[in-house]
Amino acid sequence: MALSLERGPGGPPLQLQLYDQLRGLILAGRLGPGAALPSSRALARELGVSRTTVLLSYDQLTSEGYVEGRRGAGTFVPEVLPEVNLVTDARGAARRGPPVPATVSALAERLVGEPTEASIAARPFRQGLPDTGQFPFDLWSRLLARAWRTPSEAALAGSEIEGDGELRRAIAKHLREIRGIDCDWSQVFVTSGSRDAIDIAARTLLDPGQAAVMENPCYPLVAHALGAAGIEVHYAEIDGDGIAIGQAERAGVAARLCVVTPSRQFPLGVTMSLARRLELLDWARRHDAWILEDDYDSEYRYAGRPLAALKSLDEEGRVLYMGTFSKVMFRGLRLGYLVLPESIVAPAALVRRGTGEGASPLAQPALARFIESGRFTAHVRRMRRLYRDRQEALLDALHRHARDLFTAERQDAGMHLIARPTPALARRMDDVEACARAAAAGIYAAPLSMYWRRGPAPAGLLLGFAGFDEAAIERGVEILAGSLAG
Repeated sequence: MALSLERGPGGPPLQLQLYDQLRGLILAGRLGPGAALPSSRALARELGVSRTTVLLSYDQLTSEGYVEGRRGAGTFVPEVLPEVNLVTDARGAARRGPPVPATVSALAERLVGEPTEASIAARPFRQGLPDTGQFPFDLWSRLLARAWRTPSEAALAGSEIEGDGELRRAIAKHLREIRGIDCDWSQVFVTSGSRDAIDIAARTLLDPGQAAVMENPCYPLVAHALGAAGIEVHYAEIDGDGIAIGQAERAGVAARLCVVTPSRQFPLGVTMSLARRLELLDWARRHDAWILEDDYDSEYRYAGRPLAALKSLDEEGRVLYMGTFSKVMFRGLRLGYLVLPESIVAPAALVRRGTGEGASPLAQPALARFIESGRFTAHVRRMRRLYRDRQEALLDALHRHARDLFTAERQDAGMHLIARPTPALARRMDDVEACARAAAAGIYAAPLSMYWRRGPAPAGLLLGFAGFDEAAIERGVEILAGSLAG
């Protein structure tokens, strides 16, 4: 079944979306009389939602007569549907006029074919997934209960548009100690994720039609977020030292913003050199421009000394710094942060109040206490050791089962590896076809070429290892190798 749920603030409840889509499939005849629906557990696992969400949808469909439960057998489409009186021909298909062609925005056109979170199941080797089985949910549930036993008036009213004050203080303290960023808590905005942070930055600093520079390759949804704010996006290439900002400068791009991932470039894993960091800061100073530093998985560094953030070198207040809790805790938390230079805190607050309602306050007090207690840092340390071992397990499995197909190198940080095809495999197929074959076998791997915005793209597969235990990694590599065997 082609089901796709829209996540994020402002969207319809997940159970309502699932109900609408299943009802539509039944009425369209794609789920005909007698057809069996998946079990609630199986469908919940496939869609990445709770079983309660699926059960609520099934209950609504049952109460309205679109499905019926059979004890010990499952849930089925009945022989007679409640809309039977709408049927106007002998075949049971309602007559409809031809659909009106839709005229959509340029952004919507660009998004066609891009992978979405709802369409990608949590199966090996999806990148960016933490291992939620290791998270201390018993402690988390107590912190949530304690926070909402006596909630603050501000939380109930939703008036803290920049985020819960205690959480902002905890984040500022954490960044000073772990990332070397000297900031006041008033500079920290709590966001609902990276897109929210990008939107705040773009709408505060740039007018529609002005330009920003991004890395090539890059994470496509960051470019889409800038485009949604009306920003014209240009690209600068990545080399062994990071973004070559001089390339954009020589091309005459009058950019007011540069978005970078200096600690570990996505997807290549390059760490920006000190010389290139200083060059980027100098570029921002000379062009009266800004830098948005995306520190998306800096917590997971497995070798060498911890790297200071680019923001820690910023003496003129030109770097905005954003991070997320999704890769440390769990994706459904939907909380991140944006650290702003003091000079733009006030206008950013006005933009935030004028364009949105801020991140959900539900988990913020509990997260503040989780960080303050030291359990957040302890969890990061534990997961860092676990993910380092899983990277080794993936490398070992690739060597034993797929050395004729791929080469891969150990990474000092991060949650994914790049498996590059051997010449023999590259002659038979490109990385897009390789990923399609893997998907047909139940394995998710993103093609490296997908992240290139311009120019020739090298082939490779992004293999996430953090969210999968060693047995799943071993079996996943075996299936991947089998799907690509000549």
